[in-house]
Amino acid sequence: MILSRMYVFHHRFHVFHADPTWAKLIVGAALVTWALVVLILALCIISCICLCLCCHRRRRSNTKKTKQSLKALTTLFRGELVDGELDQGLSGPRRFSFEELAAATDNFSNDRALGRGGFGSVYQGFMSDMNREVAVKKVSETSHQGWKEFLSEVRIISRLRHRNLVQLIGWCHGGDELLLVYELMHNGSLDTHLYRSDYVLTWPVRYEIVLGIGSALLYLHQDTEQRVVHRDIKPSNIMLDASFTAKLGDFGLVRLINDGQISYMTDTAGTMGYIDPESMLAGTASVESDVYSFGVLLLEVACGRRPALVQEDGGAVHLVSWVWDLYGGGSIRAAADERLRGEFDGAEMEGVMVVGLWCAHPDRGMRPSIRQAMNVLRFEAPLPSLPAKMPVATYGPPTNPLTSGTLVLSSSISGR
Repeated sequence: MILSRMYVFHHRFHVFHADPTWAKLIVGAALVTWALVVLILALCIISCICLCLCCHRRRRSNTKKTKQSLKALTTLFRGELVDGELDQGLSGPRRFSFEELAAATDNFSNDRALGRGGFGSVYQGFMSDMNREVAVKKVSETSHQGWKEFLSEVRIISRLRHRNLVQLIGWCHGGDELLLVYELMHNGSLDTHLYRSDYVLTWPVRYEIVLGIGSALLYLHQDTEQRVVHRDIKPSNIMLDASFTAKLGDFGLVRLINDGQISYMTDTAGTMGYIDPESMLAGTASVESDVYSFGVLLLEVACGRRPALVQEDGGAVHLVSWVWDLYGGGSIRAAADERLRGEFDGAEMEGVMVVGLWCAHPDRGMRPSIRQAMNVLRFEAPLPSLPAKMPVATYGPPTNPLTSGTLVLSSSISGR
């Protein structure tokens, strides 16, 4: 049996070798099989490459459509052509759609209104995707703020980071609407607390507020790459969070100027009573004009009185002049807010008022830098010696007609 099977195998092997045609058929079939395998693999690779190319082109097309869609939103603003600069290279604040902000504020309901002024209105909102309460500033159509100013404000403020500056969260523009989204300050503005009839803001809180705003100005004036001038420092632009930490807000319009420390402006920015008289007459803005406004703020917080005081004869006198008269008579502490009923630290009160007069000195050359003012407020330097009588201002031509790396945040709003 075994021998029989061996014979058959040997016979077939012999026939295979003896018949070359059969061998060629076997080899040809193998080659065809391998060719088919290679062809199928090649087709698979080509299909994958084509699929990847299609997906890439589709993504590029979608990106292009998105960019075109965003560009379409910025094509016109109040009849002027604008571009998509705000969508390029801006980190930090995010862009919101108008629909998102309308939904967050119940379509800008009056019940959500936090305040109104010449600049427009501010509404309280809630961004559900961020689980965060926000304040939405809706710029009025009658405001002087145009697209270029809005663009500058967003791009410059987005780079500012300080615990005593209101944080910009995002922005929106669509059609003729300009909106800014800020962190919500639960205790509102300083003026609403400073002049409440049913409540007296305690001195320790007031003192921390002036230190906080001074710290913010120190950052803007000396600790940023380019100097920033706010130009509208006043209680209604100082916001208070839930723990009464003061934050400077409402930066207004931003623009970049050249070398020097004086900016020549074509508009009068700020609020009467807080504006440096020389800056108002000369049409200039500088860190010194911010220091003047800070000085008026210090006196207002300490005295609990607005910048313009009405006298018994019906005339008006500026707060700086009134306090200076008391300083000259050696009784400056008599200017302290009567509602405090003497419950304040005497050295702190006197320091705030004397520094306030120093900052509001009629001669800008005699004013301190914000750092010098803060050193005195923190008791790191002695009180300055001021003349007993308020100096008479003499305004000459600007001493430095050039301007220097300063960013001017100007508000075209004349205050509440």
